[in-house]
Parts: sequence; C-alpha cells; structure tokens
Amino acid sequence: MIGKLKGIVDSFGEDHVILDVQGVGYVAHCSARTLQTMPRVGEAATLSIETHVREDMIRLYGFRSDQEREWFRLLQNVQGVGARVALGVLSVLEPAALTTAVAMGDRAAVGRAPGVGPKLAARIVAELKDKAPVFGHVDMGAARLAGNVAEGAAPGAAADAVSALVNLGYAQPQAAIAVAAAMREAGEDAEARTLIRLGLKQLAQGA
Repeated sequence: MIGKLKGIVDSFGEDHVILDVQGVGYVAHCSARTLQTMPRVGEAATLSIETHVREDMIRLYGFRSDQEREWFRLLQNVQGVGARVALGVLSVLEPAALTTAVAMGDRAAVGRAPGVGPKLAARIVAELKDKAPVFGHVDMGAARLAGNVAEGAAPGAAADAVSALVNLGYAQPQAAIAVAAAMREAGEDAEARTLIRLGLKQLAQGA
C-alpha cells in the first residue's frame, strides 16, 4: 500500500495530478482545493496518499496534509458518501473549516459541496459530530460563538458582525472563525463595525 509520494509535479488533470517519482508517473486524484495549492509543473511536491484497491483497478487519492486524508476516510464512513463526494466536500471546505462546521452542526456549509443534498449534509453532521479525531483542530471559540448566535445569547456586536459577513457571501463557519479571532484581538466589548473590519482582515489573510 502507498501512504506517501514525494516527487516532481509532471502535469495536472481536471481532478488529478501526475507526480513523477524517480521516472514513474503516479496519478493521484485530489480535491479541487488540494490541486489549487499544489506547486507548479516541474517543482517538488509531497502528497499523503490513500490507496483504494479493487479487483479491476488501483486508485490513488492525494492530500496535502494527513488531516485532509483523515477527513477523506471519515466522510466515507457515512452512508451515501463515496470517494467522489468526499473529495467534493473537501473541495469547498478545508479541514479546519469542515471540523468547525461539523462541531457547530452547520449543515448548510457542508451542503455546499457538489452531490451533497440537505439530507446527506444532515447525516454527515450528525454521524461525524462525535468522532473524536475530528476535534483536534476545531476552533472552539468559533464553535461557542456560533452556538451563542444560534441561541440568541451572543453579544449583539458579535452576532451583528457574523450576520454581516454571512450577508457578504461568507459561510457561517468562516464568519464565526473570523469574528472569534477579531474578538480576541479587539476584546469582547468591541463594536460591530470593528469586528467586521477585523473579521474581513482575517478572511483576506486566509484567502
């Protein structure tokens, strides 16, 4: 079984990269987000690999981090989620954002992935919420903030700031993470406009 590949980027396809490892070209299927962060053709790259073996083929899936690979595995434990759908989820949500979305029960964020309808998104959130490995990198400040917003118990400025960022097109997990970071920087008594400004700065840095 192949667990990692280190070589030179040979070429890209719509959903894969070919990595040249000492003259052998390995086709690794990746999420769109992983492909976007890969080095250019001719440059060195390392991918964590998940190997799927079937009677008629061997397929490699590549990831820029072990955390992304772990999510790929976890997602496929949910009924109705295969490799294609799992990569789709990881194409729209990076591992940290997906972890936070699951922790907060944000079905809408998960449902933005191609092939994931409302029922499947709800199943993903419900079945993975208590999976211990996914909480290693969750932004608990963001999770608490989002929960307070949902229950109407968040400070008015924080709730207004999250709402404003969501209205600007950001997903709730992204908005909650950004506002939580803004509150750590400006203090819990900061005005909404300050939190919005700092939140946008955080989002721009993470783009």
